[in-house]
Amino acid sequence: MFYRENGQFKTSYRTDQQIFPIAQDRWAILALIAFAFIGVPMLADEYMFRAILIPFLILALAALGVNILVGYCGQISLGSGAFMAVGAYMAYNTYIRIEGMPLIIALLSGGFFATLVGMFFGIPSLRVKGLYLAVATLAAQFFCDWAFLRIGWFTNNNASGSVSVSNLQVFGFAIQTPLQKYIFCLAFLVVFGLLAKNLVRSAIGREWMAIRDMDVAAAVIGIRPMYAKLSAFAVSSFIIGVAGGLWGFVHLSSWEPAAFSIDRSFQLLFMVIIGGMGSIMGSFFGAAFIVVLPIFLNQFLPALGAMFGVEISTAGISHTEFMVFGALIVWFLIVEPHGLAKLWSIGKQKLRLWPFPH
Repeated sequence: MFYRENGQFKTSYRTDQQIFPIAQDRWAILALIAFAFIGVPMLADEYMFRAILIPFLILALAALGVNILVGYCGQISLGSGAFMAVGAYMAYNTYIRIEGMPLIIALLSGGFFATLVGMFFGIPSLRVKGLYLAVATLAAQFFCDWAFLRIGWFTNNNASGSVSVSNLQVFGFAIQTPLQKYIFCLAFLVVFGLLAKNLVRSAIGREWMAIRDMDVAAAVIGIRPMYAKLSAFAVSSFIIGVAGGLWGFVHLSSWEPAAFSIDRSFQLLFMVIIGGMGSIMGSFFGAAFIVVLPIFLNQFLPALGAMFGVEISTAGISHTEFMVFGALIVWFLIVEPHGLAKLWSIGKQKLRLWPFPH
């Protein structure tokens, strides 16, 4: 009885169009954000920050960008790793080549250049779709891998081919410890998550979904496919580019092109599929699942093998991860195409009917 709309009357358009129309949802989200900023720093240790929380926050941000393009606009993309790389390397060049460049502006500039690259490689979406578009975006991955590996300007002519950043500061505050990095990434995720949620509820978000459902019918009712598709590529690439900058600057501190290989593109796509396409919440679920599952398997499989007197090697654990990921993707595509977000929605619906289920 505690999770229902009964008695929650809407007396204006503003209140009727809230992101969370149920008061319990609003309070729960506010409590979750407060716990993330206050409670988690008091409970987590350095390992949890470095291995779980910071990667989760950054990959969740990248999954948001992928979900806007794939889940909301229906444009398949295998070049997400390339857009992350563009964001990281251009943020690096902006940061080191312009004296006194603020860190936040450098990261946003990386997102801007990723937007330009994303729109360029999104042009084929005006003519092709499905597998052909996937191949076109895959070209972005191969081209960026080659460019960042062979063109010395991107790495500041470093002979090793890797780049590094240090002594990060924001408004005079150092971003050095795992806790400081966690708070910095969390602030980015909260802001971009709120913007993405509002964006998909706006007119342009409805245009994306109309293109996803049936682009011919969308064009008939006056939606411009070129504007809708390129805007989806632009917004998606910008968010992914900012996530790439955070991944390089905050999580890795030193990186090379292999950090943004095609494996990263597939990883982000798997997050969207498992978490739920066309769902902001699904991006968080998918990122959490992809980050936590390998750590769980690394701890669980050796313990399980020890119970039966079998020693499981590191290579065996790695192969098991790939098999589990593949099986889960197939299972979700067959049983629940909308991913973990749909299961969460079903659970909420049952909670709203409790204790009198229909």
